[in-house]
Amino acid sequence: MEAESEVIKEKIHTEPILNDPRYITLLSIIVLLFTLVFWWCFSRRRHLRRSVLLTGLSDSGKTLLFVRLSYSQYRQTFTSMKENIEEYITSNNALRIVDLPGQERLRNKFFDQYKSSAKAIVYVVDSVTIQKEIRDVAEYLYTILLDSVVQSNCPQFLILCNKQDQPMAKGSQVIKGLLEKELNLVRVTKSSQLQSVDSSQSNNSSYLGKLGKDFEFSHLNCKVEFAESSANTGDDDNPADMKALKDWISKL
Repeated sequence: MEAESEVIKEKIHTEPILNDPRYITLLSIIVLLFTLVFWWCFSRRRHLRRSVLLTGLSDSGKTLLFVRLSYSQYRQTFTSMKENIEEYITSNNALRIVDLPGQERLRNKFFDQYKSSAKAIVYVVDSVTIQKEIRDVAEYLYTILLDSVVQSNCPQFLILCNKQDQPMAKGSQVIKGLLEKELNLVRVTKSSQLQSVDSSQSNNSSYLGKLGKDFEFSHLNCKVEFAESSANTGDDDNPADMKALKDWISKL
């Protein structure tokens, strides 16, 4: 009888709480908040920026660099018409190497597709043909550096001077100087074009570097580094030199 009496008392005290609209509303809010937090954490993890994008003009050696990084071997490569993707594990991170096509009609499309996931961007330059292609190299680099997503996320940025095994290759410091001079000219041209379209457009939102000063990479909010590499061919007597690139990736 005493046990039955206790059960009845507990039921009497519990039922008003469970039937209280305020209690039900509070419980619903807690469940909703928990669901939203769980979904946010899941989405954030899912979209975590962990891609290392290899980009640049065609024939700069991106795909061979990708093969060397992903498979540690030489393979004959051809002009990429779509992206190549492989997982890349370092002592610090589980990254994803993404080799993007460099053809003019494809590169912007694929860069736009992957730029939001970029933890780092490697802009690959052909050190042999840099002087001949300086305008195209600088214009595409300008487009990437001024991209709103890149400026917002500020991924690690490396300009990789590739094909250093070739006799006519320019060193990274020479290439840095060439690019700074050409980017200065590109900036003037692009700014003039923008002003002719809309004279009220604010220069600060579409200007690369510091107003009133010649362009330098040190003026950018996002740090830009330079390194040299050689993915080379299948010549075992003259092996690939990718230490600088691998060391840079391992620090991400």
